[in-house]
Amino acid sequence: MPIFSSKTPGSVTLVGAGPGDPDLLTLKAVKAIASATVLLVDDLVNDAVLAHAAPGARVVYVGKRGGCASTPQAFIEKLMVSEAQRGEQVVRLKGGDPFIFGRGGEEVEALQAAGIAVHVVNGITSGLAALTSLNVPLTHREHAHGVVFVTGHAKPGDSGTDWVALSHTARQAKLTLVIYMGVSGAASIEQALLQGLSGDTPVAIIQNASLPTQRHATATLATLHATLGREALASPSVIVVGDVLSGLAAARAIELDSASTDAIPRRSLA
Repeated sequence: MPIFSSKTPGSVTLVGAGPGDPDLLTLKAVKAIASATVLLVDDLVNDAVLAHAAPGARVVYVGKRGGCASTPQAFIEKLMVSEAQRGEQVVRLKGGDPFIFGRGGEEVEALQAAGIAVHVVNGITSGLAALTSLNVPLTHREHAHGVVFVTGHAKPGDSGTDWVALSHTARQAKLTLVIYMGVSGAASIEQALLQGLSGDTPVAIIQNASLPTQRHATATLATLHATLGREALASPSVIVVGDVLSGLAAARAIELDSASTDAIPRRSLA
């Protein structure tokens, strides 16, 4: 049954398309996409997601990618308002989750100020999908009592995250740090986090989480920036810092040891 009634005026639904893998869409997201007459699509949304759109739906690409030329946010908000005022059922399709570094809060405020009905459908955020793909949790009773999602890219004119303060809090409270959009500022982030965290704190960098093109590398906090350069990892990548990653290094060592053992010729007992 469609989410929207044909008797209702125009409205907007902010839909999280997830980290990239179209199989990670929620059922509610699929229903909303299928009910849309206009879709405003972010740059990081997998094209396969649009297979759920109605044949007559109008698709408008409003690319948003860190470090690249993007459609101005104010223009996107005006476009959502104008389309809804024309009676369209608008889906604003965003990578990850609309409310985790997706500017969903700004868009809700703009739509509510214009008197437009707005709904939100959550999606799996890349910070969760990235670590899950490595079979590593964000929290663990022995290693991490909480998790912090933080952006490495500040709004122009904003001083951004106080990484030194965060490093001390992360150490004292045993927190996992999940850093979005942190590749370009990795050198300064590394140096600031070292003020409170040990240099041998485990780190993972995951690029293109959940996609067939996913790549990752493990490092320590002291070698974060060097590892990014050596492995040629780029955006979009998620950087994870914390002791929950300790098991990943151990598992890798076991895997390498097993591979080495399997290569040893085995004598027949016959």
